[in-house]
Amino acid sequence: MSSGTADRVWSVSEHLDNILRQLKPLEPIELQLLDAQGCVLVEDVMVPVALPPFENSSMDGYAVRTTDTQGADASHPAVLTVVGDVAAGSGELPTVGPGQTARIMTGAPLPPGAEAVVPVEWTDGGTGGAPVVGMPAASRSPDAVGGEIRVYRPVGRGDHVRARGSDVAAGELALSAGTVLGPPQIALLAAVGRATVRVRPRPRVVVVSTGSELVPPGEELGPGRIHDSNSYMLTAAAREAGAQSYRVGAVADDAETFRATVEDQLIRADLVVTSGGVSVGAYDVVKEALGEEIDFRKLAMQPGKPQGFGFIDVGARAEAEGEGDGGDAEAAPPEPERTPLIALPGNPVSAYVSFEVFVRPAIRTLMGVEPVFRTTVRAVCEGELTSSPKGRRQFLRGRHDPSSGRVTPVGGAGSHLVKALAHANALIVVPEDTTEVPAGSEVDVVLLD
Repeated sequence: MSSGTADRVWSVSEHLDNILRQLKPLEPIELQLLDAQGCVLVEDVMVPVALPPFENSSMDGYAVRTTDTQGADASHPAVLTVVGDVAAGSGELPTVGPGQTARIMTGAPLPPGAEAVVPVEWTDGGTGGAPVVGMPAASRSPDAVGGEIRVYRPVGRGDHVRARGSDVAAGELALSAGTVLGPPQIALLAAVGRATVRVRPRPRVVVVSTGSELVPPGEELGPGRIHDSNSYMLTAAAREAGAQSYRVGAVADDAETFRATVEDQLIRADLVVTSGGVSVGAYDVVKEALGEEIDFRKLAMQPGKPQGFGFIDVGARAEAEGEGDGGDAEAAPPEPERTPLIALPGNPVSAYVSFEVFVRPAIRTLMGVEPVFRTTVRAVCEGELTSSPKGRRQFLRGRHDPSSGRVTPVGGAGSHLVKALAHANALIVVPEDTTEVPAGSEVDVVLLD
């Protein structure tokens, strides 16, 4: 622990600024498209060829010359000779001359001579009768192409045809750097032919909970035991923030075991998040195991007074332990990798509030994506808030109604009230210098969805 910080009380803003100031976005890498989902693009992507690259049909129907359909109606249909079939992906195309047509499918290229597409529902489909509702499957009607069709409605030039470049023209900007890649963006990249893309990767966040009393869900509880909810909650929260998150089973209150567990996880961690073991008890193993590297602090905050932040430097520790073993004293040691670790308190509400206030912005900073912070709005508080501790910023669970601009407190101030947390969709923020909030007052509300 840094000297002089043991008795200092940090503000929420000071602790948050200290964390974010020491983090920077992860280095860009080239990823396959599906692996890049959720990542931030670090390059402008230009369109190499027009999209679509050729004129194609937007309907199942018949490719025609527009003059051949003029004046067509139910009493006087245009009668056209079918000269071919054009399916999506067709290479060799029939030429449509005067009085002719080609059956065409959605997405198929418009054949030479054709200017528009008549939907099949506007024709008799070659049956010689009334308008049809669709085409027979090619596999069941291999001889359906040929003969004549009757067209009952006219079309204009370009009707039901997707023009070349109507989506995006060659040389245009498809996506700009800073874009977060979701399914629609992945689709566009694939459509313009990109198999890989340069992005900032999603941070790998390892979540470790501590406590000999913790039992995995699904196992029977013994005397004095509780189910481990923190590791599941924090892993899910990290995933929701955009990270690749890995949950480690709860570690018993043993400093050596905890230290070994954390070191084993560093190979797959860009950030380690722990819960529990950061207060002033005799079994606070996180402080015991990491006290030389992590700065443990008292914050003017409720819930979430005990917090910790620092960097785990396994390489330097291993080097120090190995001094004097006959190694080459002249060789410069490799620069050790430093993995940030944020230590959160163990009560579930304290852990979740601390995650939202400190860990989520850290994940977003590592991603290099905006916004870093949740949206904060002003809302009218439906109930009276009393006994907020002076000098501490309090975060209360609330249910925010965007249609009315009101927020209702959910549950009490206890840091163990998981049910109230599950029914909240916002955090009500009571400033440090406020001890009471009368009903009907406006408050800051951090939206959680």
